[in-house]
Amino acid sequence: MSCEQDAETGHALGCFRDRLKRLIRVEPLLDLLHFLEPDRKDRIKAKFREEGDISAAAFLIDEIIHSKNYEQGWSRELITALETVGCKHAAKYVLNSPPEPTEEAENDSCVRLIDLLQLTLVSMKTADVCAHCRALGLLTPEDQENIMKLTENQGNIGGARLLLKRLVKNEAGWFSKFLQALEDTEHHDLVRELRGEPCNEDGEARTKTGVGNRTPDRLSLSFSPSSEESKSNIVLRDYQMEVARPALEEKNIIICLPTGSGKTRVAVYITKEHLERKKQTGQPGKVVVLVNKVPLVEQHYKAEFGRFLKHQYSVERVSGASQLKISFPQIIEQNDIIICTAQILENSLAKAKNGDEDGIKLSQFTLMVIDECHHTKKGGVYNHIMIRYLKQKHQNQLLKKQEKSPVPLPQILGLTASPGVGGAMSQQMAEEHILQVISTLPSGIASSASDPFGDVIKKIMDKIHKHADLKLLCEPGTQNYEQWVVQKEQNAAKEENQMVRVCAEHLRQYNEALHQSNTIRMSDAFRFLDKYHNEELKTKSSPDEEGTITITDTERFLFTLFKDNKAKLQELMGKPQYENNSLAQLKTNILKEFSTREMARGIIFPQTRLSAIALCQWIQENPKFDEVGVRASYLIGGGDQSVVKPMTAAEQKDVLNKFRDGQINLLIATTVAEEGLDIAECNFVIRYCLVTNEIAMIQARGRGRAEDSSYTLVAEAGSGVAERESVNEYREKMMSTAIAKVCKMNRADYEKKTREFQMQAIMEEKVKIKKKQRKGMMKEPPSKISLSCRQCSVSVCSGEDIEKIENMHHVNVTKQFSKLFTVRENASLQERLLDYETNGVIACKNCGQQWGSMMLYKSIECPCLHIKNFVVTYSSKKKTFSKWSELPIKFPAFDYTQHADLLVEDSGEEDMETD
Repeated sequence: MSCEQDAETGHALGCFRDRLKRLIRVEPLLDLLHFLEPDRKDRIKAKFREEGDISAAAFLIDEIIHSKNYEQGWSRELITALETVGCKHAAKYVLNSPPEPTEEAENDSCVRLIDLLQLTLVSMKTADVCAHCRALGLLTPEDQENIMKLTENQGNIGGARLLLKRLVKNEAGWFSKFLQALEDTEHHDLVRELRGEPCNEDGEARTKTGVGNRTPDRLSLSFSPSSEESKSNIVLRDYQMEVARPALEEKNIIICLPTGSGKTRVAVYITKEHLERKKQTGQPGKVVVLVNKVPLVEQHYKAEFGRFLKHQYSVERVSGASQLKISFPQIIEQNDIIICTAQILENSLAKAKNGDEDGIKLSQFTLMVIDECHHTKKGGVYNHIMIRYLKQKHQNQLLKKQEKSPVPLPQILGLTASPGVGGAMSQQMAEEHILQVISTLPSGIASSASDPFGDVIKKIMDKIHKHADLKLLCEPGTQNYEQWVVQKEQNAAKEENQMVRVCAEHLRQYNEALHQSNTIRMSDAFRFLDKYHNEELKTKSSPDEEGTITITDTERFLFTLFKDNKAKLQELMGKPQYENNSLAQLKTNILKEFSTREMARGIIFPQTRLSAIALCQWIQENPKFDEVGVRASYLIGGGDQSVVKPMTAAEQKDVLNKFRDGQINLLIATTVAEEGLDIAECNFVIRYCLVTNEIAMIQARGRGRAEDSSYTLVAEAGSGVAERESVNEYREKMMSTAIAKVCKMNRADYEKKTREFQMQAIMEEKVKIKKKQRKGMMKEPPSKISLSCRQCSVSVCSGEDIEKIENMHHVNVTKQFSKLFTVRENASLQERLLDYETNGVIACKNCGQQWGSMMLYKSIECPCLHIKNFVVTYSSKKKTFSKWSELPIKFPAFDYTQHADLLVEDSGEEDMETD
């Protein structure tokens, strides 16, 4: 994959060489190109000093094209570096994704215009314009610093020249932002000149000085992107045209595209084509665009429908905030396109039904565009309008059977980025839909590069597989492998096969390290493995002189295997060219969000707690993030089912408060933040190498609640994450279809089905409660079970020796049991809970396997057992459990008085012996 990408990139560099040499900023780029040898960099830097950016860029491109010695994956490094230094326009050409020809020509016109008017533009207040351009994402922090330094050393004009030189290297769309920056800094004459509008006397004089005999009208025709856009030549991208095609065939559909993918622009295009088709066939055409919020009326008018269509068609907007002096039916009659809140339309439809002359009918429209159409399921105003539509559609079917003319109904076009949840809907309901659901686009996927660090880990794992005679069924580093190795460990524990069990446990750690090296830094993966082996070695050291812990041949083999490969792993983790591409893509996304947004606030969802903490450390240690104002913290769950210390409720609350207050603007959170917790409004969400189900996907994406928020998936190629996301998207489509199915049902059927589901839920809950009660009554006595060490299989105790404290902690305070374990310091967990506290961990004297913790309960030391560390013999069968609640045994409550009396008696006997 990387070889093919490198070849494609080399071809793109050759094809677009003449354009790229004008877009690439050589000096900052060289610092990030590690695949270039130092002497090559020196030659390119010399070219830059002698002949400038364009010649140096051409030299750099030629060096890359003609050299065949670069390591595999250099193209990804080049693209990431271009995006990081702000050459995103160049990166698109390198990716062989140039802009549309019309967009490219328009951008070239803007560049020529800046060049023509440079003598005039350098009179700007450079410092002010520079600050506004930085805020609009046109300049990087480094650009701003260089421009200000040049302004200070060479004056305002020198700084302005550098600013203009940097601006024209941006992606298409920079020109309108530059005009905004000039407007905001009160350079109104410059804005008028750039737009080709008439200027005041001073402005005209300046124009003549700068561009000779060019007239304002000529400039307007040739260079103004605003006037080009306003003439409504809408060009859709391929994916936009694909989702629009069914609507262009006059089908009812829902367009479901991620935020920022241009679904409203698609609706404008469909509206234009619809009205033109009606005009060509001599039929009247009328479009209503429904929104659910008043501000969206003005937004859709200014940014989309009015901007592109008001020069060809009459476009009007109506909301509760409108100051129109005529009635809504008159507005409908006099205009081709009406943008209004759904409530205004519903009010007029209700009036028509009641016989009011001031009402309107659905038949007056030929196309109805419904923005945020997922709200049709919630029983609100959208739902009322759709029920009217569906009733009329049902009546039309009856009219056709009676050979009567049906009432005309508008074509329906729904727009949504999140169709919502529909988990209660069955597949049968989903299949009987009204609206055809269009596929949503996948989020950004990063591809994988050469991974020598991972290769070393896989070689270690292969040796362990051979040692334990394990037949590999799936690829290491995947979730499937994790499940396979966990099952192997559980089966080996039951069968008392200690060699396979300990090998499986080590393989699980290596698999986690592979996941970390594929998603975070190699150094994080190495530290994880090193810590695990150091802790394991500690458990094998004798804590006192009483006993000796046995180290088996397999354990010695495993410790030696890691030791032999440790130096190689340390060497590789120091080579940045081998870092995974997912991390590079994540870096690019974060820098983009914080560079292009005035107030960026986002959440990253990684897969594990370890990943969350490591990503947070990576961000905090990287100065690039600090430069763009990233202030990161992690948020993880409170359950104690991980190797990572959980977060307390107070710690979670503190992080969330800081996130709301703005002290933290980037949260790296496990799935604890997907649902339930109150997260402050944020404008971007990234799921990093993590996909669960469609509900979690929608919930995570829903955290991006701000206007213009984005949702991105970053994953390594071949990990299966992208494929699972596609499955979730398919399920999401099914949910949307189910909503449409509900809308199609008549009211009686709808209410009948709803009542059935409600009654079914109530009955299921009753049955569940009864089953739970019966299960409690069927619990067996403790004598039915016995526990043995999960690692060395030594017999530990009978179930009769176990008692429960506070109905949750399982303890064994017998003298016989106390002879089987040692107590070690618990450095990671020191908590005080009501009347008891945990002081240390208890471990098997024979093998060092951790068994649980030592609890101090009302001054009595109570060894607390964790069932996951034991094999349970139950009814002559060996089983493993992760929680005590999974075991159908009823243990007696801890008798504090009895044990306290025994302790007092023992203490008295000891005192007598002493006397």
